[in-house]
Amino acid sequence: MLGLQFETATSWAEIAKVNLEQILTDHAFLEQKAASNAVSIIINYSEETELVKEMSNIAIEEMQHFKMVHLLMVKRGMVLGREQKNDYAVRLQKFFNKTKDRTNALVQRLLIAALIEARSCERFKVFSENMEDEELSKFYKNLMISEANHYTTFLSFARKYQDREIVDEKWNALLAFEAEMMRERGNSAKIHG
Repeated sequence: MLGLQFETATSWAEIAKVNLEQILTDHAFLEQKAASNAVSIIINYSEETELVKEMSNIAIEEMQHFKMVHLLMVKRGMVLGREQKNDYAVRLQKFFNKTKDRTNALVQRLLIAALIEARSCERFKVFSENMEDEELSKFYKNLMISEANHYTTFLSFARKYQDREIVDEKWNALLAFEAEMMRERGNSAKIHG
């Protein structure tokens, strides 16, 4: 369903489980960044009414997810750590050449956001299915569904703003790039690590 070309090994879930405070901190900050990205799209493409409505919903939902992760941490006696660099998103953003064409820039941005959501969804699935902790397993299974919805929203909007064939060509190239990148990952307690 997600179209990802590389599957996360269950060994990543084992690394994440033994570094729970780290993975939850990373996750919390990713939710903030996702909300921030949606707000930024609103600011930069405010004339796109349907897009603004959907990005508003996503921004609110992502901040709700941040709050949920933070409350879960507090409940477990954890403290939200400091934000750490996320080279996953940075590397994805470098995949496309910079463009001054507003529509093309928007499509590229939407495709990157779709892929981040798809990979998060896949990681949440792996985590939830390999978690003995019932509360966390259920928590991540529910979030997985939300991430899948965000993925389809971003991808659908990309296909709305540019010819489907062109968008799908860009999407497939981005998926292949990300799959190669993911082969080097899976060894740190980060959602995309």
